[in-house]
Amino acid sequence: MALIVVGGHTRNIGKTSVVAGLIAALPERRWTAIKITQFGHGVCSANGEPCDCETADHTIAISEERNAASGTDTSRFLAAGAEHSFWVRTRQGQLSEAMPRVRRLIAAAENVIVESNSLLRFVQPDLSVSVLDPSISDFKASALRYLDRVDGLIVPAGAEFAPGWGGVSTRLIANKPKFFIQPLVYCPAELVTFVEERLETLRREPQTALSGSR
Repeated sequence: MALIVVGGHTRNIGKTSVVAGLIAALPERRWTAIKITQFGHGVCSANGEPCDCETADHTIAISEERNAASGTDTSRFLAAGAEHSFWVRTRQGQLSEAMPRVRRLIAAAENVIVESNSLLRFVQPDLSVSVLDPSISDFKASALRYLDRVDGLIVPAGAEFAPGWGGVSTRLIANKPKFFIQPLVYCPAELVTFVEERLETLRREPQTALSGSR
């Protein structure tokens, strides 16, 4: 079993498209896809818009997507070829409460791909990548906190990172493999090859993805 985590420094920069692209490119892996979002602070977990959906009795919700045509992010995972697709919602900063159930989902699957930053606090994935766009200044704290742990970066073609952007060390960015995307092409062949090679290494040398953070 392999666990891949796809994160990103802000909303709406292509994380879901990357996940869907990898699922479609590697259908033989029989993916279970999981999207993790955290609600609260007046921000809706569904679309990032202002709302008041957080309530005292709504701290964790996990639902399985069964309709590949519903238009949701999790439905896109099914449409791309995932065998199962789940949406995990937790209150901001309380993903730990959902982790027992998330771990069970992961343990029951053949291969798992997760859209999340904060999951890196709790598990050691077999591969993790992060989508970065230097033209957008907004930077999630969770993305910055775990950026040193990701194995590769997915960035827009021609992107240039100014010194000090988002508080990120330019040396850290320079030393990580980069995979360049452009509109409608969020899963370049080089990224697929990178993932395939890691999965092949895991097949020869199995690892335990649920052992905890590094």
